[in-house]
Amino acid sequence: MPAADEPLVFLDDALPKAESPVGRPPWRLLVVDDDIDVHEATRYALRDIDVLGRPLVLEHAYSAEEAFQALSRPNDIGVILLDVVMETDDAGLALVDRIRTELGLRQVRIILRTGQPGQAPEIDVIRRYDINDYRTKSELTRTRLYTTVVAAIRAYDQLHRMDESRKGLEKIVSASNGLIAEQGLETFSEGVITQIASLIGVPAEGVVCARGGVSRDEVIVIAAAGRYGRMIHSRVSNIEAPRIARALLECLEQRRNVVTADSVTLYIESQHGVAYAAFVDSERPVDAIDCDLLQVFCSNIARCADNIHLVDELKRQAYSDRLLGLPNRSAMLGELDRHLGPSATPAEAALAVLDIDQFSSINDMFGHRFGDALLVAAADRLRSHLPNCYVARVSGGAFGVLCPQGALAEARIGAVFDAPLEVAGIDHALSVSSGIVRLKDVQGDGGSCFQNAYIALKRAKAQGAGHSVIYTPGMSDEAHNRSRILGLLQGATSRGELFPVFQPQIDLAERRVVGLEALLRWRTATGELIPPGDFIPIAERSALILTLGDWILRQALDALRHLARHGHADLKMAVNVSVVQLHQPDFIERLDAALKETGVEPGQLELEITESAAALGNVQLAPLLGLLRQRGVRIAIDDFGTGFSSLAYLDKLPADCLKIDRSFIHQLDGGHGTPITDLIVPLGHRLGMRVLAEGVETESQLRILRQLGCDGVQGFLLGRPMPLDELTGWLTCPAPAFPAC
Repeated sequence: MPAADEPLVFLDDALPKAESPVGRPPWRLLVVDDDIDVHEATRYALRDIDVLGRPLVLEHAYSAEEAFQALSRPNDIGVILLDVVMETDDAGLALVDRIRTELGLRQVRIILRTGQPGQAPEIDVIRRYDINDYRTKSELTRTRLYTTVVAAIRAYDQLHRMDESRKGLEKIVSASNGLIAEQGLETFSEGVITQIASLIGVPAEGVVCARGGVSRDEVIVIAAAGRYGRMIHSRVSNIEAPRIARALLECLEQRRNVVTADSVTLYIESQHGVAYAAFVDSERPVDAIDCDLLQVFCSNIARCADNIHLVDELKRQAYSDRLLGLPNRSAMLGELDRHLGPSATPAEAALAVLDIDQFSSINDMFGHRFGDALLVAAADRLRSHLPNCYVARVSGGAFGVLCPQGALAEARIGAVFDAPLEVAGIDHALSVSSGIVRLKDVQGDGGSCFQNAYIALKRAKAQGAGHSVIYTPGMSDEAHNRSRILGLLQGATSRGELFPVFQPQIDLAERRVVGLEALLRWRTATGELIPPGDFIPIAERSALILTLGDWILRQALDALRHLARHGHADLKMAVNVSVVQLHQPDFIERLDAALKETGVEPGQLELEITESAAALGNVQLAPLLGLLRQRGVRIAIDDFGTGFSSLAYLDKLPADCLKIDRSFIHQLDGGHGTPITDLIVPLGHRLGMRVLAEGVETESQLRILRQLGCDGVQGFLLGRPMPLDELTGWLTCPAPAFPAC
């Protein structure tokens, strides 16, 4: 391909030679370009050629302004070959604007040329200013230039001739605009019959058939009007009217219009491999002017047909899932809107969002090709088990199902995937969680319905794989409250609303305070005290826990330094750490910096992680926890007994302390131990860990824990969480006394 600044070189293709016909004026073409070589190359390429039996004469302008002056004078220029970039980068486009608006030249055809592909005009500019064609100079061989010019001259000639019959032209423009706006091929085709009949002044009696597309060898009637309405969707070969079938087939086979004494059959060919034949009865012979109008009409209708095909394809792309052939989320939203709209008939319907549990892990483990095959099998299962439901794929591994409410009973949803799916010849058991919302419980549109279904789905997944939850209006209130809390929490630190409290940890053998646990508290500007259980999980899901985690760690280390100055240098401090924090690549660096800046020894710090987090992240966390212990930092497993209690992970996880969850401690008030508590204490000791019970509130609980050999305790019985100043006084005067055991 030549560079943008190289002269054009045209291949010397053989083209029709002009024969200087007598009495017919030549076509006039204006070449506008600031490059003399382009003018010469164009003159050479179009020399001595014939277009529609008339010679071609070139006129030349070397700037946009010179071209404007030439066009301002009386002329019969039919085509302009216009360079985009001349005096300025958009000189050509500016000239087009002046030609159409200031000079009012509507018939002249404009072909834009440029040596800089990046200067292509916007589609809107081409439409607004009726630009006939756009070509880069490098793609214009002599043949292509000739065909482009001929096409433009044909268009100019047609417009010029149509100007002699203004009424027909107005009908064509009106017809084209109306047909472009049609929705769907069948409606479009019915409009074609109506517009043809209008152009030639006859009743709308006719049919439109199509050949190509999916059924390439069949000719099917896709639209019918008037007394031929019963022919819709018939094969042309089965039509009982021989003259109509004969006209339609002749039109398609010869790829031309067929005009007889009593009918008109127009041939319309789209760019997408589909050919149409439109038959209309005519009560009178069609004259030459009508034939010309119909020919122009066919050109326009072909473009309209392409537009309809394009719109249909865009709709398919926008509203269907290519892999599964199901409607997609957008289509489901539209369907929900129709069910929830003001004109909708109330119905006992429900939406279920079904999400394949651990679908991303399945993809990672078996590959995306297997994942796609699994989705195909799941979609087939849903279609076969819920034939009366509207099924859509709404996200990666999730389906939306809109059904009569009875069909979405929880048992039915669960039963759909009871049997394994066969994927690549192998049975695959599938676990699916679902959130269900009754449409009568929805206040809003389809988006609100989806939101409610996902709220229920999140609840279902929180209960574990394979669960189903039906939405209730109160769930939205909870979700809104969580959003409100998150919004308030984001600025709570800067507003000074967060503060630490410290709860003593007691060694049962020495009966003294040996450590503290730092706990985070939040009191809003209005005085509302928000429980940690309400805002800590929200912070963890939003990654705000990283900021809060750094803040409480610094507060805890500063508190140790403060207590050391007041004679309590031997205390240890426990700080809760989220698994989100531990997965940050610079966690150890930030921890080292905090210890160095506060002067606290690593051995005085104990990091608490929950049992569930430790088990889920064992592979990644074990090396990290090992590095922390090498520094001297102690590791405690919090809430032990409530999560994934597994001896395998516990044996491999580097930890120093097991903390028995308060739910087991509360069961000790009967005066005896519980099987789990009885097992945890010796288990921890066998693994070389210290065992500490939290949530101790009664003396009977304390006595049993002492009998079981528990090493330490914390709870309201021994010391409630206190601000630092209060804690300092509590530790100092007098020394705290603890219940006798």
